[in-house]
Amino acid sequence: QVQLLESGGGLVQAGGSLRLSCTASARTFSGYTMGWFRQAPGKGREFVARISRYTMFTVYGDSVKGRFTISRDNAKNTVYLQMNSLKPEDTAIYYCAATFTGTTIPSDYLYWGQGTQVTVSS
Repeated sequence: QVQLLESGGGLVQAGGSLRLSCTASARTFSGYTMGWFRQAPGKGREFVARISRYTMFTVYGDSVKGRFTISRDNAKNTVYLQMNSLKPEDTAIYYCAATFTGTTIPSDYLYWGQGTQVTVSS
């Protein structure tokens, strides 16, 4: 069982930046693909970004390409999401998740954090 804990959410003005962190309890953190997803009120869970287990290969959702950057520090069991040029439509609860495969599909992820709220004001 892997426990994930997100932090770093908050309220920011449009155009601003936030950095989210997600710390995992897993001893074998480096063996997991880590992903970030978000869910806005009344909408489904949307893929934001993922980073591969060993190659650090990254994939981004179309709506965040060029603005968000995912990274990981395996020594700290932590994955990050740097969010720049934030827009009001980025407002959502952001979740980190872990899986063994390279996927962008939420149902393929095995473990999920509780989420952290990001609110972008116009």
